[in-house]
Amino acid sequence: MASFISIFADLEDPRAANARHDLSAVIFIALAAVLCGAESCADMAEFGTAKEGLLRQVLRLEHGVPSHDTFSRVFRLLDPERFEAVFRRFMARFAKGLKGVVAIDGKAVRGAFERGRRTTPLHLVNVWAAEQRLALAQRKAPGRNEVAGALEVVKLLSLKGCIVTVDALHCHAKMAQAVLDRGGAYVLALKGNQEALLADAVRLVDTATHRGAAEQRLTTSHGRIEQRRAVVVRDKTLALLHDFPGIQAIARVEATRRLGTGKEDRLVRHFLLSRPLSAAKLLAVVRSHWSIENQLHWVLDVVFDEDRARNRKGNGPENLALLRKLALNLLRSHPSNASIRRKIKRAGWDDAFLLALLGQMR
Repeated sequence: MASFISIFADLEDPRAANARHDLSAVIFIALAAVLCGAESCADMAEFGTAKEGLLRQVLRLEHGVPSHDTFSRVFRLLDPERFEAVFRRFMARFAKGLKGVVAIDGKAVRGAFERGRRTTPLHLVNVWAAEQRLALAQRKAPGRNEVAGALEVVKLLSLKGCIVTVDALHCHAKMAQAVLDRGGAYVLALKGNQEALLADAVRLVDTATHRGAAEQRLTTSHGRIEQRRAVVVRDKTLALLHDFPGIQAIARVEATRRLGTGKEDRLVRHFLLSRPLSAAKLLAVVRSHWSIENQLHWVLDVVFDEDRARNRKGNGPENLALLRKLALNLLRSHPSNASIRRKIKRAGWDDAFLLALLGQMR
């Protein structure tokens, strides 16, 4: 518990000075509850009551277990930027030697809307370390402006030795410069929102001599067969021509998918690279980007039921989304080979396993 308190020592308690429950204790119980499958503040209070004996081994609990109102009030009032800063510092220490693909993508928490305003749910920008399979940071998109949120979160990261991947929404000069400023390289998906740049990129790739092309053949669990071919063309002229910082190469990835019915789909995508990569490396990078969907967003929605989370007042939705990411990181980092769902069940049944998960926070 001492190490846990040290992690959150700089986090300011937003409640009055006479608050009965220590802030770090409230967060500790909430995190333990989420590790065991809690989905709401009421669940956290129920967990605390059921596990009071265990909790008293590591917490003083002078005033007993916090009520669901206490959990709700704490997360509603807690400054999400300061909470995220603590999370980010912990992850920087937890995921030492960060390298490889860092994927950035937006995600809506669809249940977190204000009454009468269903078209404006909470929209977050998430940062994902593909190789380590860890969530690194999150940022609320101001006014649901994902582009602005992505720029804000990139400026908070240390990206030395990393390749940042984003979808075409974020393919613009400001994002490229922000990644370069933080010491990273980029692979930016290029589509029609950069019409002139895309046209020149297509022309360059079409007219270049394709040396060192790479192919990749994949068979998915649903029986689809995908054939991917990548070519990378070194070019620095587009950076000057389009005032786009850092472009060193253009790439094209052609994907052919054959379905079980015999139907064939073909997709061609283009990318801007700030560092020349081999075609084989590019295929690996592009594939790694989608792990943010499959291993973060999908797990948050299906295992943690995030898309149906109904906390919607104040900073609650944003803070609880961060708490779910912290829990997911701890579950992923534990050496057990069990699935995330099975680890959650075991944490609820086995106190020693739950303490081992929490013990990683040191």
